[in-house]
Amino acid sequence: MSERAKAYHHGDLRNALLDAARALLEEGPLADLSLRAVARRAGVSHAAPYRHFPNHEALLVELAIEGFVELRGEILAASTQHGAESDRIAKIGAAYMRFAARRPALARLMFGPQLPNRDRFAELGAAADSIGAEIGAALHDPALGLAVWAAVHGLAMLILENVIDLGQRRSGLDVLPSRAEILLRSLFMVERG
Repeated sequence: MSERAKAYHHGDLRNALLDAARALLEEGPLADLSLRAVARRAGVSHAAPYRHFPNHEALLVELAIEGFVELRGEILAASTQHGAESDRIAKIGAAYMRFAARRPALARLMFGPQLPNRDRFAELGAAADSIGAEIGAALHDPALGLAVWAAVHGLAMLILENVIDLGQRRSGLDVLPSRAEILLRSLFMVERG
């Protein structure tokens, strides 16, 4: 049996394609993430991805949905912390920033212009909405949740696009969660009654 045939019959083509796509997304520019490149990386024929993804956009949507699920899980874990509201806000912000620092290309895909037809994908919209809902639930206030999400997301994108420097240029992206905590504590430091 040829190497290509062996690779194809590994038993889980969909996940192999997604693994290949995730790797390509984090290694290079989004423009390099084509169905053909994913197939090549997964060791399957160029036609194989079409068994699971009708087009390039469908693959990107699936990656973005996975990203929202992962981010929501991190926010949920951070929001279980006990303490004052400002502490929960800071921990949620740090979790969000850790995700953006660890998965910058995925964060850009999830929120960027690469998916101009978002309204055609209900599952994508629901996954995105779940982020705001999770933050709002953790803070027992949907409006505050939206404000915190907007603040930390804006900060993350300004950093990822290299517009502002919070120390990451010198020390790397690992400093960002603690910097996000400091900024969010300053922004939301007034305890609400």
